[in-house]
Order: sequence, then C-alpha cells, then structure tokens
Amino acid sequence: MITAKDIIRHMEAMQNEQQREVLMGFFKTGPGEYGEGDEFLGLKVPQTREVVKEVWKGITLDEVPELLQSPWHEVRFCGLLILVAKFEAAAKKKLEQDAKAISTRDEILTLYLAHAERANNWDLVDLTAPKILGRWLMLPTLLAGDGDVTAYKRSVIDHLAQSTNLWRQRMSMVCTWETSHQGDPSWCLRYAELHLRHPHDLMQKAVGWMLREMGKQVSMELLRDFLRQHVAEMPRTTLRYAIEKMDEAERRFWLKA
Repeated sequence: MITAKDIIRHMEAMQNEQQREVLMGFFKTGPGEYGEGDEFLGLKVPQTREVVKEVWKGITLDEVPELLQSPWHEVRFCGLLILVAKFEAAAKKKLEQDAKAISTRDEILTLYLAHAERANNWDLVDLTAPKILGRWLMLPTLLAGDGDVTAYKRSVIDHLAQSTNLWRQRMSMVCTWETSHQGDPSWCLRYAELHLRHPHDLMQKAVGWMLREMGKQVSMELLRDFLRQHVAEMPRTTLRYAIEKMDEAERRFWLKA
C-alpha cells in the first residue's frame, strides 16, 4: 500500500529551488497577499499530475488528509487531485446509481469539505471544485437521508458561500462550471447573485467567469437577463469577464450600461 509519507518523500526529492521562487511570486505568497505564507517545492503541474497518475489507485482515502495538511502547496495539490481521480472513478456512467459508488462519492465529498481550507489558492480550488463538488451536485447522494435532496445539496453550497473564508467562497462559485456544462444554470445564477458585490478580485473574476460559462453552455439570453437586472451593481471586473465572449458591439453596450 502506498502511504502519504511515501508520496511526500518522493515529491520533496523533486524539489526545484529556481522554479520554487517563480511559483511563490506567481501565487502571491508575500506579506498581505492572498497566498501569504504558502510554501512551494517548485514542481510544475504536469509533474504533480504524473505522481497522482502513479499513486491514486494504491493509496487509501484515510491517507489523503496527511497530504492535505502538508505545508507544501504541491503536496496538497496532489492530495486534492487524488480525491478527484477517485471521485471520477466512482462517477462513471455505469456507476451513477450504484449504491457502493454513491457511498464512495459521498465519502470523498465529505473529506473534501472537511479540508476545504487546505485548498488555499485559486489553482487548488479551480482544478478540484467543479470535478468533486460540481459533479456531486448532479449525482445521487445518500447524505440527505430521507430529506429533500436538492435542498440538502443547496445547504452544502450555501454553507461554503456564507463562509468568511475566501477559498470556500470561491468553491461555491467555481463548482457551478460543472452544473452549467451539464445544462443546469440554476446553481450559477444563485451563487453569482449571492457573490455579486464581493470585494475581492478573485471572487469578482470567478463570478464573471462562471456567468460567461453559463451563457456559453446553457443560454446567452439567461446571461443577458442577469446582466439587465444587475449590470448597474456589478464590479467592472465581473462584468468584463462575463461579457468576454460577446461580440465587440455588445461588449461596448454592456460596458456603457
């Protein structure tokens, strides 16, 4: 069996000091910046993905929290991607209604949420929230018990959205990439409205990005309806991201509005 300690030793041996400095600047780890204090080994994303590819089948879920608690950004990323790989394996079309697979997905979702604050930068959120949270929203779950499943799922995402933690908030918004790609705009519209006046540019960008995806994947008219209702109160950053794929004339129209 592969252990978390095995993976950490392997990744630490790959440390690249030059790349480490580049990443710490790129992910804003300086005093007062959103990634303040984060530590990097200096691994590129394909290197971490290769580790995940080699280990995800051989490591058990109870080893993953040790990876998520690591001070190393790339080790936490590895742990999160292991959860993604295991979730996707349990979410194959033929397993969507399978009781054991549903239980496995719920276990992964619960573990992901319990350590959500360890996904403490935009890359860790953006590459995992749609594939775990967003996918879970569109699948059967046992976590609601005998209650209303949709209401339960909404309460899970509401809890993230109402957190004071930036990364939990971003999860609640970015997870809607998956729901929009599966044709359901309701999640995006709900959390775009809830986060519309968020002061942080990382959330303003996320809201605009998800609105743009909803428009592209579901309905441009729904996006236009949202803009008609909210354009006067939207941060400029959110608006620019939301209208990015419109033609130039329409972009100018909304910017002037």
